Amino acid sequence: MKAKVGIIGVTGYAGEELLRLLASHPGVTIESLMSKSYAGADIASLYGSYAAKSLPALEEVNVSKIAAQCDVVFTALPHGASIEIVPGLLENGVKVVDLSGDFRYDDKQTYEQWYGILHDQESILQEAVYGLPELYRSKIKESRIVANPGCYTTTSILALYPLLANGLIDPCGIIIDAKSGTSGAGRKAKVDFGFCEVNNNFKAYGVTTHRHTSEIEQELSKAAGTEILLSFTPHLLPVNRGIFATCYAALADGATDEAIARAYSDAFGEEPFTHVLSCGSLPELKHVCGSNNCMIGFKTDRRLNRIIVVSCTDNLIKGAAGQAIQNMNLMFGFEETCGLPRISDYL
Repeated sequence: MKAKVGIIGVTGYAGEELLRLLASHPGVTIESLMSKSYAGADIASLYGSYAAKSLPALEEVNVSKIAAQCDVVFTALPHGASIEIVPGLLENGVKVVDLSGDFRYDDKQTYEQWYGILHDQESILQEAVYGLPELYRSKIKESRIVANPGCYTTTSILALYPLLANGLIDPCGIIIDAKSGTSGAGRKAKVDFGFCEVNNNFKAYGVTTHRHTSEIEQELSKAAGTEILLSFTPHLLPVNRGIFATCYAALADGATDEAIARAYSDAFGEEPFTHVLSCGSLPELKHVCGSNNCMIGFKTDRRLNRIIVVSCTDNLIKGAAGQAIQNMNLMFGFEETCGLPRISDYL
């Protein structure tokens, strides 16, 4: 029996990517598409690629209506909006995969500090499972609400988690230098992301203040068994999609290349979407964009006793919509890889 799915916030880039992937997923039917900004429109009027596909018309957001139609709802909304929407969905017995940051944190104080939004759904915050299957697969399978991780966070956590969990790097002084394609900023018009501002340009943003810093620290602290504070600096690349994270850390005593490779193999050797390259090989955006993969490579600098880890994902797929569907697959007992691309679009 197929799962009936709905999307609230379908017209943003992550929402549209959800729709594109779900449209060819053999285990689901698309029952409802909702948008605050474009209610009454046809999705093909916004994204012409759907002209030949029969899909529901866009509707005004109505929690009780979508809950009556669906088994699972994806909420692809701005931060703060899901706090208002998700409780009603859960009360009506619908499973939820939320793509915002609203339910990713272990405590509301951290969320409120970094997002500047009052969180009044603490019980749901405590219930939500952090949706990184490589770490929390068994919990995701049993959950009714999954908080889908951010794009920078997915890419960075997967790069460093095995090293911290195995005591192979110093938990102090970690630096993450990350780059994102412009789709990571969303679809809403903003001068900073216009063509002439981005093309032939490269810049840092959110230096010392980016919200994903706290999300990365939360999860890596669990790996290390101690509080992690790190430097995270995001940059805007003049490309449509992709996350490229270069991570620097001091090596612990006895951290040989063999021990590092073994830690990655133990963590991800059986994973369908997270792949660690042979020692010395490094991934590129072309290796992952268009797929649900995360590719990781590392080199050790013995002169400085440091490891450099490079991790790449597609910010709209493994960093958003693809991982959300991966989580849905687990929640409904589908094959985890169902409906998800495993080979990148090289060109």
